Amino acid sequence: MAERMFGTNGVRGVVNEYLTSELALKMGKAIGAVLRGKVAIATDTRVSGEMIRTAVSAGIMAVGFDVLDLGTVPTPALQYYIKTHTDVAGGVMITASHNPPQFNGIKCVLDDGTEASRVEESRIEELYADDIPSVAWNKVGKEEKITGAGEAYVDHVISLVDSEAIRNAGLTVCLDCSNGAAYQTSPMLLEKLNVRAITINCNSQGEFPGHPSEPTEDNLKDLKYMTKATKSDLGIAHDGDADRCVFVSSDGKYVSGDKSLALLAKYILSKEKGLVVTPVSSSSLVEEVVNANGGKVVYTAVGSPIVARKMMENGAVFGGEENGGLIFPDQQYCRDGAMSIAMMLECIVMSESLASQVAALPVYYTEKRKTDCPEEMKKPLLEHIEQIVTDVKAENLDGLKFNYSDGWVLVRPSGTEPIFRVYSESKNRDVAISRADSFEKLAWDFVDPEGLHLVKKALQKKKRTKKAPVNPQQSTL
Repeated sequence: MAERMFGTNGVRGVVNEYLTSELALKMGKAIGAVLRGKVAIATDTRVSGEMIRTAVSAGIMAVGFDVLDLGTVPTPALQYYIKTHTDVAGGVMITASHNPPQFNGIKCVLDDGTEASRVEESRIEELYADDIPSVAWNKVGKEEKITGAGEAYVDHVISLVDSEAIRNAGLTVCLDCSNGAAYQTSPMLLEKLNVRAITINCNSQGEFPGHPSEPTEDNLKDLKYMTKATKSDLGIAHDGDADRCVFVSSDGKYVSGDKSLALLAKYILSKEKGLVVTPVSSSSLVEEVVNANGGKVVYTAVGSPIVARKMMENGAVFGGEENGGLIFPDQQYCRDGAMSIAMMLECIVMSESLASQVAALPVYYTEKRKTDCPEEMKKPLLEHIEQIVTDVKAENLDGLKFNYSDGWVLVRPSGTEPIFRVYSESKNRDVAISRADSFEKLAWDFVDPEGLHLVKKALQKKKRTKKAPVNPQQSTL
């Protein structure tokens, strides 16, 4: 049986440790042998992007197939290009999304623009484990540079919203691209929609010097400050490859992915009733809002490809994850950061400010924790928790979910990093925190019985310093 290499979102690892040029070359050969046709490829802004891209491209060409190099564009821009070009057999995105800059990854896309399913990933892994033959010298593939893929993607996003209403609204937003793949496309989108954009971290700096590429509240302090200080209508932030998007309200408050998912579900259901698909990690807020607005929620395991395929199977009107990854079927069946921006702009223009809409939502408290956990300990840890926690029966759609009368706890291993996640939710803040503490301790005591994590935590706290707010006039469009 071939080694499992693909996680929740592609093959990822630290560059030149796990993810070497040799691995990328061989992975390229396996991908070419499975897709068997012209392959589009793109990167985010990571400093290792070119090294991994050229190695994967060489592998694809070595087995006889042509490569189309789209350059640096968001993952959904690559997916849209593949979906709209019938002569392309599939694609590869070189990205590690929200992971630290020393990581990179290889994500595979099928000819309809969707991420490869586990079936295709298994075939690639099986071929990777074998000695893949190269073609004769005069049968190797060619590489062609493609320009304009980002703008074509942006133009199609604009065609799906009420662009006239947005253009006439006179909006101002603050935009943080995390120095990632959207550094050109999202400013372009806002300019074409006549939205004034005050930008931060909108350069192609793949070491992510502004802040880590995960758009968490802690990482977006500058954006929160700028949005409020400049009296902007909205703050917008992407992850590294811009398939996700989170928002900040005009009063400088971070809006969690659950809340934006719920608000856009409500707005979409006002136009068309139907199903909304989301993973088991999403807040109960989403289901409450969807039910109140004539829709129904279908739950899946965590992972955007799983959500997208369930949407396709059920004809869902909307779907997404609690991390800001939203899927709009009229655009394409994948997480789409630019589409999220455009739809949220339309939503606030047609309704109320984001701050007002968030204030009207039901209140839930969600605690999210993560602990270091080696790959080989993930399954034993899950089994340990299932044996220890006996006061409530666990669901096992993804990890273990314990549903209590006043909330729930989800524990699951990450599919992209050597960590173990704990989610705890309740309408009572103290209950959510208490359960999160309890399950986090269970995980730590199993993984690190010597308690070394407590020393590490204390050292991190000691080193932590306050960061001064940026000048809100740093740069403008």
